[in-house]
Amino acid sequence: MDNFGQLIISGVKGLSLLPEEIEFIKSEKLGGVILFTHNFHDPAQLAELINSIQKIRDEYPLFISVDQEGGRVMRFKTHFSQFPPMMDIASLDSPKLIFEVHQIIAKELSACGINLTFSPCCDILTNSENKVIGDRAYGTDAETVEKFISAAIRGLQTGGMLSCAKHFPGHGSSFKDSHFDLPLVKTTLQELKDREVIPFIKASKSRVEFMMMAHLLVDSLDDQLPTSLSPRAYAFLRQETKFTKIVITDDMEMKAISDKYTIEESAVMAMSAGADMLLYRDLADAGKALGAIREAVKKKTLKREEILEKLNRVEKCKKENLSDYQPIYIPKISDSFNSSEAKKLLEHFKSAIPAK
Repeated sequence: MDNFGQLIISGVKGLSLLPEEIEFIKSEKLGGVILFTHNFHDPAQLAELINSIQKIRDEYPLFISVDQEGGRVMRFKTHFSQFPPMMDIASLDSPKLIFEVHQIIAKELSACGINLTFSPCCDILTNSENKVIGDRAYGTDAETVEKFISAAIRGLQTGGMLSCAKHFPGHGSSFKDSHFDLPLVKTTLQELKDREVIPFIKASKSRVEFMMMAHLLVDSLDDQLPTSLSPRAYAFLRQETKFTKIVITDDMEMKAISDKYTIEESAVMAMSAGADMLLYRDLADAGKALGAIREAVKKKTLKREEILEKLNRVEKCKKENLSDYQPIYIPKISDSFNSSEAKKLLEHFKSAIPAK
């Protein structure tokens, strides 16, 4: 059996693993799992779920990931510190505060066994009507966003967390939400270079481990294919940011992709275009994608040497960052929550950020 499963991160259904999920993760050597609100009841249950996932790992631990940005994008709420949106915190003009917030987010997540958060957002909110990004962005210009990106990444790293810069090449000017439709971005190539890409360059220099490719139709890059399926978009990412680590797609089941392509088609197209890892909410669709990748390698539609490069990037990241993995000792979890540092920050934000 090959280890192509290392190229996939997938969701699971509930608060504990089903027998068929255990079998799939184990037999396919799955690269990672993404967790959502439906996987969470409390920190102890979350840690127990994650311990059970890691128990069936192959050589290296799985990436255990989540979207935990602060503001409205917080998959885990009870017990976890509920920080304001990043745009509100950034309005206080203190990279130190951004660092401290992300350090606490990381400590709380890592206490339960999470090792990867899909943040920070490097998007620049250039379209005030953009609801999908909105106050998730750190600001409305490149200089502001860039200023806070390295603080966020360093805070996450200090708290023991891998991070992911998203959504390349910038989702801040779009009108549509890629969860439901394919957004058209009319940004020129020069504007991408002079503005949108700047925070991603900062993320790359800050040694972020992942970058996420968005589902956008950016006509200055490729007027036919969404960025997540476009070789030009991946080449542009590598060239402009000098990023050499893992590029992961946004959720491949979003309607921006799934309305036009089958799971099998889009998986092979994304891999061929330059993605290192693919992200799925549903394990059944992850299985279809994996089967399609395997078939494409057999038929030489996908080059085996390119797949090996992707596998090497994943292995290198796990070897460098996850080699000292230990199961979570559940009785100690409560020590990581409700800290005096978190309380102090939350009180500060309550007085410093105007109520909306």
